[in-house]
Amino acid sequence: MPHAKQDIRPPRIARVYQRSDSGYNGSMLVVDVEASGTEPKKHSIVSLGALDFSNPSNRFYEECRIWDGAHVMDEALAVNGFTNEQIVDTKKQSESDLIHAFLHWSDGVKEKTLAGQNVSFDRDFLKAAAERAGHTDWQFAYRTIDTHTLCYMHMINRGLQPPVKHQRSALDLDAVLNYCGIPEEPSPHNALTGALSHAEVISRLLYGRKLLPEFTQFEIPWKKA
Repeated sequence: MPHAKQDIRPPRIARVYQRSDSGYNGSMLVVDVEASGTEPKKHSIVSLGALDFSNPSNRFYEECRIWDGAHVMDEALAVNGFTNEQIVDTKKQSESDLIHAFLHWSDGVKEKTLAGQNVSFDRDFLKAAAERAGHTDWQFAYRTIDTHTLCYMHMINRGLQPPVKHQRSALDLDAVLNYCGIPEEPSPHNALTGALSHAEVISRLLYGRKLLPEFTQFEIPWKKA
């Protein structure tokens, strides 16, 4: 009877990640873009908020005028609260200046994995703005961390059914905030407020911990006795 073939591959060793003293072993760059529309090649950034998840006091917020020829959607301005006059104000910096300032600020961030709600939107706008500005050293990866996915997974793990509307997930930012015990984002949307909101829900969903002083008063629902 033939002998069974011996497995000579080395045993797999699980890699263990040590949690830092602060209680967090993840680092990311949380971003929120407000724009004149939904298409990065046609529309412009009008404001940008961001913070370093590993150092939340390190924050970025800037506004800019739209680039010449950029399209404008009334629906987008209704969301972010900017007027047509404000987004073409020549006293404001250009989109190119804003993206250069953001990239310079991000040089000091330990890890540049982008995170946020539907963060592919923000990533693609940032990349398009960098290309328009002639910034060739794009330092961010295609891979991102999305709060929608984190919340969906968290609900499934707790035996809950994520909400569905029109045959697709209805976990928008307000739904994610409410699930994490936080009121809906104020209207009109502000890019820094958005980034802070994203960071807070990431902390609660990944670590079960509060992160920012702006949200301390709101308890984590699944931590209640």
